[in-house]
Amino acid sequence: MAPSSEAVLEVRDLVKYFPLTQGIVFRRSIGAVQAVDGVSFDLHRGETLGVVGESGCGKSTLAKLIMCLERPTAGSVKFKGEDIYKLRGKDFKAMRRNIQLVLQDPYSSLNPRMTVGDIVGERYEIPSEVAPRGDRRRKVQELLEVVGLNPEHINRYPHQFSGGQRQRIGIARGLALRPDVIICDEPVSALDVSVQAQVINLLEGLQDEFNLSYLFIAHDLSVVRHISDRVGVMYLGKIVEIGDETQIYERPTHPYTQALLSAVPVPNPEGREERTRIVLEGDVPSPANPPSGCRFRTRCWKAQEICAAEEPLLITRGGIDHPSACHFAEAREIVETQDVTA
Repeated sequence: MAPSSEAVLEVRDLVKYFPLTQGIVFRRSIGAVQAVDGVSFDLHRGETLGVVGESGCGKSTLAKLIMCLERPTAGSVKFKGEDIYKLRGKDFKAMRRNIQLVLQDPYSSLNPRMTVGDIVGERYEIPSEVAPRGDRRRKVQELLEVVGLNPEHINRYPHQFSGGQRQRIGIARGLALRPDVIICDEPVSALDVSVQAQVINLLEGLQDEFNLSYLFIAHDLSVVRHISDRVGVMYLGKIVEIGDETQIYERPTHPYTQALLSAVPVPNPEGREERTRIVLEGDVPSPANPPSGCRFRTRCWKAQEICAAEEPLLITRGGIDHPSACHFAEAREIVETQDVTA
């Protein structure tokens, strides 16, 4: 099912700074970790927006902000036109039902003392009208069947399932309230490659069946390519490039995106010879003290004086068909990357 033009999520200039303090008795502020700094994007109904970047770039903090697990320093997130940070009471609870989360680690995200039926059925406790108590067992069994598990295993505990099966339980839990948006925070990174493909194919099938919108956070570029309609690349709290799957993977314009893609393994030996490997020098700067201007300039081979003096905007520049936050953005052809599908 093709994504519609309706935006279910509108993220505008989202900022999250974590204060750094010093002292035990008299604590004083000495700075802030700029985890997310000015992120903007739309997520459309039925669309999957992938978010990729190195560890520590702010991907998971972005997920927590959209889930209201963290309050932003500035900016807004609108769900169906309503600012989620201004909602209270019943309106807030209704919004939370419609935005659910699938976590990264299927081993630590499930309570080992609860059965599968209790883990999934717990979602029905507060909005009890979705599944009356006498009907919950049947609802949970239906969900288990939808995600490819045996509904007769409803009384089993998490330790009795494999990693891929546990992640399916996490997906069933996220589906329980029939949300519009599911945030997938690296949902396959802890799984074997063959199991990753099964879970990705399951997510795609569920998206078509329930018309879901996904914000898919990952660091594996080949996984993101397979499932995403559009991809946003993050670096030090900012989105530096955003576009559809073809634009990002075949014609990347930002030097950081080009460097990331050049490091993806190529299964075809001829492709390895054609590819030019880009090796970035230096370490990722601290988010507590990011560089002036362009945050990538300290590792960029294109950096010039303007990069230190002026922060590049995430805009579409002449000759480029998608937004890129680089003063010297230019398309670079990339050799095809490996697909994860079975």
